Amino acid sequence: MTAPLAAVERTALLTAALRAAETSRPDRLYDDPYAAELAGRIGPELLAEVVRVTFPPDRPSDLPSTPDYNAIRTRFLDDRLRELVDDPTVTQLVLAPAGVDSRAYRLDWPDRLRWFEMDRPAVLAYKEQRLAGRNPRVRRLTVPADLTADDWEERLTAAGYQPDQPSVWLLEGLLYYLPEERVRQLLGRIRAVAAPGSRVLADLVNETALTLPSMQNLLRVFADWGCPWVFGTDDPEGLFAAYGMTARAVQPGDPDAHYGRWPDPVPPRSEPGVRRVFFVDAECR
Repeated sequence: MTAPLAAVERTALLTAALRAAETSRPDRLYDDPYAAELAGRIGPELLAEVVRVTFPPDRPSDLPSTPDYNAIRTRFLDDRLRELVDDPTVTQLVLAPAGVDSRAYRLDWPDRLRWFEMDRPAVLAYKEQRLAGRNPRVRRLTVPADLTADDWEERLTAAGYQPDQPSVWLLEGLLYYLPEERVRQLLGRIRAVAAPGSRVLADLVNETALTLPSMQNLLRVFADWGCPWVFGTDDPEGLFAAYGMTARAVQPGDPDAHYGRWPDPVPPRSEPGVRRVFFVDAECR
């Protein structure tokens, strides 16, 4: 019997439920045969709440499509991670936090790669229980650590991570749950243990997404779960630049992140008052 998951940790089960739903579609953008098992009973219940507010039965939806967004985010990051680790100098990849992500199991990776999954012990234990008997396709190393704790760097290096070697980091579905001070602390700490040439992938929302009236029903769902969205930025490039990283940000619906599935227009970055999501690819200088 594993320990219960905290509020933010439970959102990983929502992501798994979304990936299970995507896998069932004939026009799916990826296959995740582990997602339904990882979602468990709770994941579909969380997804049902999100769907109810996203697609109200009595009026047209004015919210972004969470299923389409999650499908595009997953596929975009799948593709980008595989492109980055094709570089023969990259020997380590860090999921921070790991959640119940199954990329180590469902995708092929180079033999040289060491795959670090860092998360709180309860999350890692839940995942081990759900995937018992399944073998990852990469050398997977778990790091029980809280990203808000003082010692996660020591725990990561004790597991075999080498700060002087290039690495790839994935911060998926995390930063909007953290206050700005903690976002900045985390980016600074990652940069301190990431060698020049390392890459950091992340997703972010802008400030407007947190305040628009049309977003409030969806944001209230997360707040009621105990994990409100509290951070957004209209300048993701500037945010990462402050910590020695050169970033490129794209939005779902841009040519590099569309896949024929984004249903909404993508106004230019100069247009104010628009909710936005950014996929960030940052290189450590």
